Amino acid sequence: MSEEIPRHYPQEAVTRDGRRLLLRPLHHDDSNAVYDLFQRLPLESRRFDWNRVDDRGFIEFWAQNLDYEQIFPVIAVDGDRVVAEVTLERQERGPLRRVGRVHWLLDPDYRGVGLGTLLVNHSIGVARALGLRHLTCMLISDLEADAVRVLEGLGFEPYHFPGYGTDAEGKAHDMTKMVLEL
Repeated sequence: MSEEIPRHYPQEAVTRDGRRLLLRPLHHDDSNAVYDLFQRLPLESRRFDWNRVDDRGFIEFWAQNLDYEQIFPVIAVDGDRVVAEVTLERQERGPLRRVGRVHWLLDPDYRGVGLGTLLVNHSIGVARALGLRHLTCMLISDLEADAVRVLEGLGFEPYHFPGYGTDAEGKAHDMTKMVLEL
């Protein structure tokens, strides 16, 4: 990742209800605070997460092996508490090297105040600065219906895939791929 992007941090962000947060890249010593954030998520959210957020060892490994060239995680901090995480992933080469994938998780106490929209907009800005052409996100259609609507409002186009995802019990779930042309 361009060295220009991390130099733009930390940044202040304000939620709709007036809470002031600090946005900054994830650091090696943030694993405990990020793990705590993940444990505050509802079980239903953790069950469907793409990564093993219940595994402290996985979180520690991830934080110790940061590679901003491929995965650029930004955290939102309120005081000393991590309240959200957004990740922009991209391929170094190949046909999808100009496509980024965004993924975010919010502390339940910070939902409904515009933080998700703020983080996605932040990722859109980073993606544009990196010269990406598209930004994508894959969501569970029913569980994340609110996020689908928010992304549509930001200009993402939805593509619906019936039965595309599977939960831990093997039950199929419809998925919606969201795509934004930058």
